[in-house]
Amino acid sequence: MKDLWKGFSTYAIVGLANTLIHWQIFYVLCAAAELSQASSNFAAYCVAASFSFYVNALYTLDSRVSVFSYLLFVGLMGAMSYGVGTLGDRWRLHGLVTVASFSLLSLVCGFFFSKFVLFRGREA
Repeated sequence: MKDLWKGFSTYAIVGLANTLIHWQIFYVLCAAAELSQASSNFAAYCVAASFSFYVNALYTLDSRVSVFSYLLFVGLMGAMSYGVGTLGDRWRLHGLVTVASFSLLSLVCGFFFSKFVLFRGREA
C-alpha cells in the first residue's frame, strides 16, 4: 500500500502550483472574457497541465517525457475538465464549485493515471 502512494506528496505540492495557475486562468476566462465554464475550465487546464506534466515528469515520477505521453495526458484529463465544466454550466454551479471539484478530481485521477498508465514500470 505504501508503494501505491509513493511520490504523492511531491505530486500534491506540484498540484498546488498547478491549481493556482488553473484557477487564475479559469477566473479570467469565465468572469472577464465571459466564456462558458466548460471552455474556461478546459483552457485553464491545458495551460496548467503543461506546467505540471513536465515538472512531475522531472521531479515526481523521474521519467523522460514524450510528446505522445503529454498529448495522451492532456487529452484524457482535458476531456474530464471539459466534462466537469459542462456539468457546472448545466447545473448552474458557481465557478468556484466547478473549478474546486475538478481540482480535487484531477489531483487523484491525474496521479494514478500518470503513475500507472503514462509512467508504469518506471521507479517513482
